[in-house]
Amino acid sequence: MAEPQLSVRSAKARDLAHRLARRENRSIADVVERALESYEIREAGREPASTFYASLTANHGADIDLEKIIREGRQVHSGLEL
Repeated sequence: MAEPQLSVRSAKARDLAHRLARRENRSIADVVERALESYEIREAGREPASTFYASLTANHGADIDLEKIIREGRQVHSGLEL
């Protein structure tokens, strides 16, 4: 049975995939799969900033000073013992 194929209409994407495959001595399919897996891991679970700030406002009813919250939660590290 023939392998499934992915059709990409972008010449730039095609050229980049070919260039990376040659440089890393991998198949084009492997390069594309690894790139898509990396993208999925990096982007999964993230919400847009506008949604995040809207939920903060809805949950807390006012603007929040994130810098103040960060400063309050910081702890001084004593450093390395030599």
